[in-house]
Amino acid sequence: MTATTAADAAYIVAALLFILSLAGLSRHETSRSGVVFGIAGMAIALAATVGLASRSIAATGVTLLLAALAVGAALGIWRARRVEMTAMPELIALLHSFVGAAAVLVGWNGYLEVEHSGSAQTAVAEELLRIHHAEVFIGVFIGAVTLTGSVVAYLKLAGRIASRPLMLPGKNALNLGALAAFGVLTGFFVAQPSLGLLIAVTTLALLLGWHLVASIGGGDMPVVVSMLNSYSGWAAAASGFLLNNNLLIVTGALVGSSGAYLSFLMCKAMNRSFLSVIAGGFGLEAPAGADAETGEHRETSAAQTADLLAGASSVVIAPGYGMAVAQAQYPVAELTRLLRERGVTVRFAIHPVAGRLPGHMNVLLAEAKVPYDIVLEMDEINDDFPGTSVVLVIGANDTVNPAAEEDQTSPLAGMPVLRVWEAEHVVVFKRSMAPGYAGVQNPLFFRDNSEMLFGDAKQRVEEILHALGPAPATPDEPDGRELVSTRRS
Repeated sequence: MTATTAADAAYIVAALLFILSLAGLSRHETSRSGVVFGIAGMAIALAATVGLASRSIAATGVTLLLAALAVGAALGIWRARRVEMTAMPELIALLHSFVGAAAVLVGWNGYLEVEHSGSAQTAVAEELLRIHHAEVFIGVFIGAVTLTGSVVAYLKLAGRIASRPLMLPGKNALNLGALAAFGVLTGFFVAQPSLGLLIAVTTLALLLGWHLVASIGGGDMPVVVSMLNSYSGWAAAASGFLLNNNLLIVTGALVGSSGAYLSFLMCKAMNRSFLSVIAGGFGLEAPAGADAETGEHRETSAAQTADLLAGASSVVIAPGYGMAVAQAQYPVAELTRLLRERGVTVRFAIHPVAGRLPGHMNVLLAEAKVPYDIVLEMDEINDDFPGTSVVLVIGANDTVNPAAEEDQTSPLAGMPVLRVWEAEHVVVFKRSMAPGYAGVQNPLFFRDNSEMLFGDAKQRVEEILHALGPAPATPDEPDGRELVSTRRS
């Protein structure tokens, strides 16, 4: 068996493992095995690639390749060990930018190796040379858009720049003009490649990627991260064509298609246009609503909230990014256990874009050992709020904003939200009355059945637990003292 045949066989195994990884990650119960499949597939792919490359490059090149792998692995392990779950969205956005940068570098290398050097054009058959021109140009364009778009997404998610959308005059015309210019430049490059055209398309794509994501507001960033994931996949597939690497093509197509489908599902859940996400600046058609307070809010305390929960028959918890920031998932899980032991029906309501990354809240709750069967999606629980005694909104804001349904001038207008205000009582955990990530004030805070519990969410939930005390013992479940005395006897 030749080295190329062995590498191709390893690539097929790796591709199958990546498919199994995606299948496993689609369900909570199999997500851990999905991660293991992905790690195994990537390990096989790297080993096969290094083994194949070592047969065609000098010893110095092999040394540099292994050194790059070691440095990358060390940085990855260091960052993964240090990153908080709250910072995972911006980390993923930043990693997408690396894929985009790699695609740009691969495209430029392809141009310098073939098109720019007349003697090297023999590496590509004459009848396929124009296809190679197109591969280079399209790969650089997709990679550059992904690079700057992901950097802007990282800066917004990390709070380094304002989350409000950039409103340049004629922004849609700018986006369409950039795409039209790309089409024209591609035609010229395929006909007669030149360094000037490649520089032009790289600059154009970098500016377009920056403008596409800068034009999107903070409330829609989870969908943007998902879409950038798709862009990075297509950028990787374009690099695969340039490098004649089948695994890179397959892997890029898997990431690109799955990211696009996830974005489509999220847009459908949010009543947004999928095409407008790709075009950038979606959700800006409606004029901005007022950010001023629309009434007087009522404050409550942890003790009063505990009394409210003690008399409740059903409780729904709507978590958001604030819960992740406060790392309140563990006391929230303990509160859930305590209330269920008291006979209270407790469920969680998860909005499709709760947090700043698809599935962010589900991961946090699973980490705290909250049972999967009581964690429900928005469509599964939205009709149950009228029959709910108490809703605890912990760190959520835009996803429970009634203005999305009642105010057509709101930037959130048309986005489906959790209708928590239909419950008998609503307690909102927040640090202050500041608007949410989308920069929109929430009329829920001023409803007659809503109360505000200010402060750190983790501390407030712990205070509620202390006020509730241990669950009362039942005849079938003796308390700790009776259990100890029984064992001693």
